[in-house]
Amino acid sequence: MQLKDVGKTAQQIKDLTNKYMIETYKRFDFVCEKAEGHYLYADNGDRYLDFYGGVAVNNAGNCHPKVVAAVQEQVAQLMHTFNYPYTIPQALLAERVCTALGYDKIFYQNSGTESNEAMIKLARKYGIDNFGPNKYHILTGKGSFHGRTYGSLAATGQVGNVLQKNFGPMLEGFTYCEYGNLADYEKNITKDTIAILIEPIQAEGGVIVPTKEFIQGLAGLCKKHGLLLLSDEIQTGWCRTGKVMGYEHYDVKPDIISMAKGIGGGMPIGAICTTNELAKTFGLGEHGTTYGGNVVCCAAAYAQVGVLLEENFAAKAQEVGDYFMGILAKMPRVKEVRGKGLLVGVQLDADIGAAVKEAGIKRKLLTTSIGTSIIRMVPPLTVTKAECDEAAAILTEAIKSV
Repeated sequence: MQLKDVGKTAQQIKDLTNKYMIETYKRFDFVCEKAEGHYLYADNGDRYLDFYGGVAVNNAGNCHPKVVAAVQEQVAQLMHTFNYPYTIPQALLAERVCTALGYDKIFYQNSGTESNEAMIKLARKYGIDNFGPNKYHILTGKGSFHGRTYGSLAATGQVGNVLQKNFGPMLEGFTYCEYGNLADYEKNITKDTIAILIEPIQAEGGVIVPTKEFIQGLAGLCKKHGLLLLSDEIQTGWCRTGKVMGYEHYDVKPDIISMAKGIGGGMPIGAICTTNELAKTFGLGEHGTTYGGNVVCCAAAYAQVGVLLEENFAAKAQEVGDYFMGILAKMPRVKEVRGKGLLVGVQLDADIGAAVKEAGIKRKLLTTSIGTSIIRMVPPLTVTKAECDEAAAILTEAIKSV
């Protein structure tokens, strides 16, 4: 839809939103009518350089032509039918994902938080089925973010944060360990522990990149104690970090992985992948979803994954990301630049993160801020070094202005 088609002004759209919507977001102050590649376009024609990528969703760019064509074709044939009939998009996507990642089985969900819920449920049921009714305890990292529904929220290691504050009590069975401290994880393993849940990079936690020794050490603890290794790939998956999946940086193979965001090309879809043995844990009726595996979303994801793999976007993200982090480090007021590929965090030396983000928006650059002093960027993987130069120049101006 565009304003000219609905007979509304931009201000009227803002007023309707403010009147009727429960608002938990600080809005960008423009009406977005279309997007293409790594740009968003406002109703007045202003063009914004997109370095937030729909929050790590638009990995192959906004409205990639192959994804758009796949959605249009599928919408005209079948939009929804639940999960009783066999459908072509589900089957083709399952084969493409499992083959690319080396897993046996996939289960579709609607989103990242639902995918993490499914992963937690599968791990817990596996523990209880095989080792007794108390074998459901899971270790997660302090500073982690796994979602906003109650299971994934309880797994999120941010006690006292606005995410959890006043939403208690949290679901029991999770212990938060110091991310990067292998000894802290080992000391918190009990006879009831069934799994360790990791983020290969803590994205919402401030773009914290662990050492290879730490992640491999966690995999070693899992092997030693008979635990499952779970990897939350919601933001690190599908070429974002310079590998197809984030765990590949550490030469480990998790037992279950979750994914969403970058797999769907803008359509809402998530999934978990696992082994044949673990997949047997879910019997008929023991887990389900009405819209998970929706044929339109699967068609979009099939096209998106194909583009990302065939055009080797992982290598592009690695090359451009290394260049980008190098020039960001030269900006004023920068304490540290962290990340892998095009998952990038800029730690500023003062609590000016939100102000810098807002100043960037005024200069037509879209980013996100984390906490009080971190600017995070997850642009479409189509961005070039020249556009990274442009983004860094705008950020430099924004930093100086505040």
